Amino acid sequence: MAAALTSRVTLRAAPVVRGAKASKAAATTRPTRSLATRAAIADLPKENKDTKVLVVGGTGYIGKFVVRELCAQGYDVTAFVREKSGIGGKTDASGAKSMFPDASVKFGSVGSVDSIRSGAFDSDYDVVVSCLASRTGGIKDSWDVDYQATKNVLDVAREKGAKHFVLLSAICVQKPLLTFQAAKLKFEEELQSATDISHSIVRPTAFFKSLAGQVESVQKGGPYVMFGDGQLASCKPISERDLAKYMAECIRDASLENKVLPIGGPGKAMSALEQGTMLFDILGMEPKFVKVPIEVMDGVIKILDTFAGFFANMRDAAEFGKIGRYYAAESMLVLDSTTGEYDASKTPSYGTDTLEAFFKKVSVEGLAGQELGDQAVFK
Repeated sequence: MAAALTSRVTLRAAPVVRGAKASKAAATTRPTRSLATRAAIADLPKENKDTKVLVVGGTGYIGKFVVRELCAQGYDVTAFVREKSGIGGKTDASGAKSMFPDASVKFGSVGSVDSIRSGAFDSDYDVVVSCLASRTGGIKDSWDVDYQATKNVLDVAREKGAKHFVLLSAICVQKPLLTFQAAKLKFEEELQSATDISHSIVRPTAFFKSLAGQVESVQKGGPYVMFGDGQLASCKPISERDLAKYMAECIRDASLENKVLPIGGPGKAMSALEQGTMLFDILGMEPKFVKVPIEVMDGVIKILDTFAGFFANMRDAAEFGKIGRYYAAESMLVLDSTTGEYDASKTPSYGTDTLEAFFKKVSVEGLAGQELGDQAVFK
């Protein structure tokens, strides 16, 4: 039952709208340059076509849109990917190249500094954009990808003289209770302490696809399942297209330099109850909700934690349960450090794509291209 319930909770950190200019705050270290000579956005070539950008994690859900957006804006883009990438490793080398006809595609492993150095940095780059994220949120996977692999890329970027690093992080690291959040935060801290390369740390709220898991079941007459009264958590979801545009802005906009940037989509924050009500209205159906006590998840997690104490192979299962519970109860909004409360008014908005338009689109066209893949384990 736990798997069925957690599969309903589809949230993952996402980005912001430009009616309120995105929030800012952060810093930067590197042994080859002093603070006085720290690289900056101002040091980049003035023309996009002359600016070389390396994207890692380019075959991921957001990464694909980032590569295409940067190409559309005329940057000299290289995507560094695995020879077998994407969900379940279904994208091979030729598939990756056809995915990005306007970019150069190089192959290797971000798990190896030598592979990054020889496979990606056989030429120099002005900007590195990281869209890396662990696929499962499991304990080892989180430290291997969210921290170590991303650090490998940063280390080589600094060694090779890159000037700016744009990181796709997640807004949920504000309240770190999970392994992947701890791993992301550890890398953020290392990036902020680097004095020889500037950075922009983008912390999106929720992605549209993470809220779409119940569209098809509701269309077939099923209820909309939510935890508690459906108002435990809210978010300002952002589309992959708007997020990619925002990340591209981080390359040129000096006001976004050396900052931590929480970002969400346009419109007001919406709870699960409001999202479900909107979906029924779009479908022209009578609302039908199932409200599951959050304590159900607490009980399941307690059992999984007990087993994890005896069986190492159960530790990830316990972690997945905690991830599902986190997204069921915690808002994907800016956390006010003074009040300890989530604050929608302090969560910047960006873009033009709305959740309502997205629901209308997928209710007609289906969810092709919106698959959660390995993340569906805990969404």
